[in-house]
Amino acid sequence: MKKHNFYAGPSILPQFTIDETIKAIQEFAGSGLSLMEISHRSKEFVAVMDEATALFKELLNIPEGYSVIFLGGGASLQFAMLPYNLMKSKAAYLNTGEWASKALKEAKNFGEVVEVASSKDKTFNYIPKDYKVPQDADYFHITTNNTIYGTEIRKDLEVGIPLVADMSSDIFSRPINVSKYALIYGGAQKNLAPAGVTFVIIRNDMLGKTGRTIPTMLNYQTHIDKESMFNTPPVVPVFAALQTLKWLKAQGGVAAMEKINIRKANLLYDEIDRNPMFKGTVAKEDRSLMNICFVMNEGFEAHEKDFLTFASERGLVGLKGHRSVGGFRASTYNALPEESVKALVNAMQEFEKTKA
Repeated sequence: MKKHNFYAGPSILPQFTIDETIKAIQEFAGSGLSLMEISHRSKEFVAVMDEATALFKELLNIPEGYSVIFLGGGASLQFAMLPYNLMKSKAAYLNTGEWASKALKEAKNFGEVVEVASSKDKTFNYIPKDYKVPQDADYFHITTNNTIYGTEIRKDLEVGIPLVADMSSDIFSRPINVSKYALIYGGAQKNLAPAGVTFVIIRNDMLGKTGRTIPTMLNYQTHIDKESMFNTPPVVPVFAALQTLKWLKAQGGVAAMEKINIRKANLLYDEIDRNPMFKGTVAKEDRSLMNICFVMNEGFEAHEKDFLTFASERGLVGLKGHRSVGGFRASTYNALPEESVKALVNAMQEFEKTKA
């Protein structure tokens, strides 16, 4: 039975990425060695790193004056590494969910942190509006997509101070104006590669201003200077990321991907809004294109487990909502084909008929 993979992360990857990585694990670049045992200093792997960096810049139209680096530690390490490198005394954070809250908590170790607004009062089911960003803060941090609660900031904000964004789960899903950001970071295990590599896009002139001594491995400048090769990088995830970037370019790039993502999301949101058994959990204007959250409607709550079983029997996996909120979550990342969304919609319609 075909599986339709709606897991939130680690999540679905393009089949091209999986196939090419398998080949390289068996033998890499005609070397007679596996990708897993090749030297990261070899000319073959250096070429992989160089191409991945170049494609990152090409696909996101990253301007001059920015660096792209590949690190370890996931986005969670960036919660601390970011303020370590950028915060002189004060930073501002928008609190829109679990990961934004964790980033804010880590930043408090490095100076004053202003929570400019929070949507915690309604279980993070909306993006705050009409807040004021303190203009004396060193930067303003946002989490563009909130995987647990299903909200997304889908525009590049104008805030008057350096803007920093965690784009772990929506990078490459839509065009962004990188020049609006001082730094963008994210873990890979959503739209890019298996867990193990983290990307950072940073405007070079942001560095070296804090006045503090930064440990070598936690200093962005270290990794910029050594072109992500200061220590051994996560070779297999970097190679997989390159394959995803190649696949993305072949699909027409991020502008083409956004159109596909909007179409997929609209298919599912329209069914959620139509089907009397289900209801969405997020303010409509803030709905994510990447993580679509919904629950059983009033009167049908007892059927939640039944629907998960019904869906699983049809090859639909990964639909259970995060343990903190329950319900359902369909993650519709770039690599998820439209046919999988249609299969979910069909299952929802079939389930409705069985309970009518």
